[in-house]
Amino acid sequence: MSGKAVTVRTARASAVLRTTAEVMEQLRRDGLPKGDALAVARIAGVMGAKRTSDLIPLCHPIALHSVTVAFNLEADLVRIEATTQTADRTGVEMEALTAVATAGLALFDMIKAVDRSAVLTDVRVEAKAGGRSGSWAREAVEDGVQ
Repeated sequence: MSGKAVTVRTARASAVLRTTAEVMEQLRRDGLPKGDALAVARIAGVMGAKRTSDLIPLCHPIALHSVTVAFNLEADLVRIEATTQTADRTGVEMEALTAVATAGLALFDMIKAVDRSAVLTDVRVEAKAGGRSGSWAREAVEDGVQ
């Protein structure tokens, strides 16, 4: 048994899917050949987070209390963000990362018929809270504060 205390732990991760303006227009009007790409990607992200320990060797299975996956549509890219939460002895950063990666891969699968050159990039942890190491945020690190 771990010596760590059970605490509420959260993590937020993000990724970017770069594509064309034409694909973005189809996403906005739900006009892709395979259907509602954002709905499929959201479900894939939640499922990915819940299956992280099956996908990543040595990751602890964690009972997630919450997983959210959101999309911000811009001119030629989709920003993907996932937030995960639990009360456990280990953090949920890997679950948040797996959520955005899985959502991005599902989104790629939904748009590849119209843009095979789309790129999933910038998968990263944005923030985490809880546990022995406390809170951390990328903004603070990039501003020189840790």
